[in-house]
Amino acid sequence: MRRDVMAAPEGSLRRRKAGDSDLGSGSPPAPGRDDASCSARLRAGTFWLTRIVLLRALAFVYSVAFLVALHQNKQLIGDRGLLPCRAYLKSVQQYFQGLGAWGAWSYAPTIIWLLDWSDMDFNLDLLAVLGLGISCFVLITGCANMILMAALWGLYLSLVNVGQVWYSFGWESQLLETGFLGIFLCPWWTLSRLPQHTPTSRIVLWGFRWLIFRIMLGAGLVKIRGDQCWRDLTCLDFHYETQPVPSPLAYFLHRTPWWVHRFEVLGSHFLELLVPFFLFLGRRMCILHGVLQILFQVALILSGNVSFLNWLTVVPSLACFDDASLGFLFPSGPAGLKDRVLSLQGGEAPGPQPRPRHGRAVRSVVNLSLGILVACLSLPVVLNLLSAKQVMNTTFSSLRIVNSYGAFGSVTKERMEVILQGTASPNASAPEAVWEDYEFKCKPGDPRRRPCLLSPYHYRLDWLMWLAAFQTYEHNEWILHLAGKLLANDAQALSLLASSPFEGRAPPRWIRAEYWRYRFSLPGGRHAAEGKWWVRRRIGPYFPPLRLQDLEGYFRERDWPI
Repeated sequence: MRRDVMAAPEGSLRRRKAGDSDLGSGSPPAPGRDDASCSARLRAGTFWLTRIVLLRALAFVYSVAFLVALHQNKQLIGDRGLLPCRAYLKSVQQYFQGLGAWGAWSYAPTIIWLLDWSDMDFNLDLLAVLGLGISCFVLITGCANMILMAALWGLYLSLVNVGQVWYSFGWESQLLETGFLGIFLCPWWTLSRLPQHTPTSRIVLWGFRWLIFRIMLGAGLVKIRGDQCWRDLTCLDFHYETQPVPSPLAYFLHRTPWWVHRFEVLGSHFLELLVPFFLFLGRRMCILHGVLQILFQVALILSGNVSFLNWLTVVPSLACFDDASLGFLFPSGPAGLKDRVLSLQGGEAPGPQPRPRHGRAVRSVVNLSLGILVACLSLPVVLNLLSAKQVMNTTFSSLRIVNSYGAFGSVTKERMEVILQGTASPNASAPEAVWEDYEFKCKPGDPRRRPCLLSPYHYRLDWLMWLAAFQTYEHNEWILHLAGKLLANDAQALSLLASSPFEGRAPPRWIRAEYWRYRFSLPGGRHAAEGKWWVRRRIGPYFPPLRLQDLEGYFRERDWPI
């Protein structure tokens, strides 16, 4: 293009002058114009490129979620998992025994009801592989239709509804709600990135905007109504250290001056309580809302490992942008997406495609029905937002189409960790017994191990270990199942951990869990000079030393494999 300009500068100038008079005509830019000129020609108010960006972002989160499922489901809910989903589904069947199959289906809608239960590991892998394959196809190509997006939603819903406590996090419902809206972004069955006769529905776009409005406002309100430290601006004095899985940056952010923490909390309140209302103040303020929320989520991604939650929260924020504001993401050139959008904006058909006779009318009815459905299902969510007893991360139906959200309504002031230890000593109470620690993938353990940067991937066991520290082991029976598997050196359970002190050795004779209090070491201090990121102190036992034979009756009662 540079050689053309140098070879014929006068012709280029004449073409530019001729083009100045019809900037609003909507015709494609002539070859040879620069990106800035082409981007400026995209008119505001259409959302062809927005749909592509939304679908790819959603497909990325889906792909991570299904990848996590493929790597961890067998160990967590498989045939020999910590909480086997077969036993769970049997308990659901037994509970609804007098009401027929529909009661069990409505309580836990999942495709697994239709599959052969003789090999549940295969079923779980099948759902995860199908979901991973479809989501990667949409991510790479930017093409999707309602069939593919409905398949993704149905596959993940099937996993969430048998995942039990491992899938009890708020972002699971948020992904399903976001994915449900994603179904209606697409044409019925064609796989064109720019389906000429299926413009992006404004109703669906406002569905995404309504979602991000509820997510952010819900998070802000639950903080103001929750912990006192959010009101006196001191929560971030503790949060970086006590959050579920701190990142390396959190180690340094924890030691920033007190006034920085106050400013951060004020910024959080501004972004969660005031900025959401920008959505209703016109195009420019809506775009500003999208920019601020995306930057906020990036900051949260860097400072903590909250699974794919923050990545997922970016997705509905993308609905704040139209084609004119997203044009810079797409290259210019003949037959490129940007040029094709210019043709669509100008009302020119990109190709000889037959117009569906009744498709547009049917689609309008479907989109209108979606809007009415979301509005009706939003009533309990809005009442929850307005309630002084607001609850966060609550779903109001097993399909999880519209849910309530919130995060960190209360902040712990001290970090407690449950550390699993084993010993080969025949006498657990002997003074000479040597207890050795099991290390998890990302959860704090060895004080010398650097905090990990993991997001958007999610180690479900590490998160549940953090939550278990707030309760007793009686409230988390899966931890005793884990202890039994470690006593047997079970390879499947050990794959969930970073390392075992008994690798290549005989299994431990005893397992115990201990409470430890953790805090960050002081950068430049004595412990940091010794290579320690954490300083820890033992508090007491979480559960007493156990042998494998001590757990056999416990396993039999729950139909767990011994």
